Amino acid sequence: MTIKMNDSHMVSLEQIREFVKLDSSPKLRASSKKELYEWINEVLNRFQYFRLKKKDKGVVREYIKKMMGLSDSQVTRLIKQKKEKRIVCLSSRKKHTFPRKFGPHEIALLIETDNLHSRISGPATKEILKREYELFKNNEYRIISQISTSHIYNLRMTRQYESHSLTVKKTCAVSIKIGERRKPNPYGQPGFLRVDSVHQGDLEKEKGVYHVNMVDEVTQWEIVGTVEKISEAYLLPLLEDLLNQYPFRIINFHSDNGSEYINKTIARLLNKLMIEQTKSRSRHTNDNALAESKNGSVVRKHMGYVHIPKVQAKGINTFCKEYLNVYLNYHHPCGFATLKVDKRGKEKKKYDVYMTPYQRFKSLVDCEQYLKPGITLEMLDLIAYNKSDNEFARSMKKAKEELFKNFKHIPQEMLSFTSFVSCSLLD
Repeated sequence: MTIKMNDSHMVSLEQIREFVKLDSSPKLRASSKKELYEWINEVLNRFQYFRLKKKDKGVVREYIKKMMGLSDSQVTRLIKQKKEKRIVCLSSRKKHTFPRKFGPHEIALLIETDNLHSRISGPATKEILKREYELFKNNEYRIISQISTSHIYNLRMTRQYESHSLTVKKTCAVSIKIGERRKPNPYGQPGFLRVDSVHQGDLEKEKGVYHVNMVDEVTQWEIVGTVEKISEAYLLPLLEDLLNQYPFRIINFHSDNGSEYINKTIARLLNKLMIEQTKSRSRHTNDNALAESKNGSVVRKHMGYVHIPKVQAKGINTFCKEYLNVYLNYHHPCGFATLKVDKRGKEKKKYDVYMTPYQRFKSLVDCEQYLKPGITLEMLDLIAYNKSDNEFARSMKKAKEELFKNFKHIPQEMLSFTSFVSCSLLD
């Protein structure tokens, strides 16, 4: 709300102190700068500003700022003027201005020239204007023929030029909002995925393979896949395959703001599958913490850090699908936190429950309701209990050793180190 310049009822510091505490206070409206400065003079005199204590001065300053919508620096400048000149007034100093050499007529000639020649470069345009006057004796171009190249670009930014030129194309909004910036809350329901990518190093300017890591927030059901490049041609079929490997319905797909996931192609795929897409918020590094922590504890632990060439992507992806993903979800216990509240009311997470992601899924109330059509718990039990944990780990270790034998480019000492790191959980 704005009111006219009348605040005579504000006569004490206590009144304005209470006034500035208001979230939405009325504002005064000045018809001119002169009226504004007169009001500031009157306020400073009314409360004897320069005799006040520092704390009280701050209250008066806030009052002026709030009533007139001024910035802190503006108020400081006006109070300084009041102190030095004993009055806040309009500046009498005249600004120096240079006479305009090129007026509306000259700009119109430039517009016509640019329209005729489809707006060529500044130096070429200058030459045309010069030729019009000197070579073709067109006296209309006498003044603008003397223009510099840099000033041509200046005139092209004027309002007259932009309004009448046929060569000016206004910027069109092309950005399309993909994904909502928020951290989804699954409320104990599976199907809310956290997604991230892991790059397997460079070697002599050659990119290594990329691992895509998907983790369900509630059950920690994890699916890993490998691809040659993070591009549409390779990533799209892989993502579709990874999503199909989940036995339960997928509701949400959450990633960071990387362009490999935040693009129209991925958005169309998720929309087709009726999966909501979200992305991490700015300055909230823990929004995708679950997937990022699994990158180190799972992907790096099994694949190591050394460069793996792109040609091995298909073989690694097959290994992940047939062995690693089965092992992670049916034979590898994960820690699940329980929330503890101490005497002071502070919440702490305690990881005192360990079970496999499949066990965690079965522990959910009425878990069968989340399964995809055609998938039953009996089918999943056959996968989970076909081999013991150690038996399956032993077969996976053997398959991994056969896989790593194909990495001939890796020095033997690095290969043995990678094998040690990748198999450390199984030894």
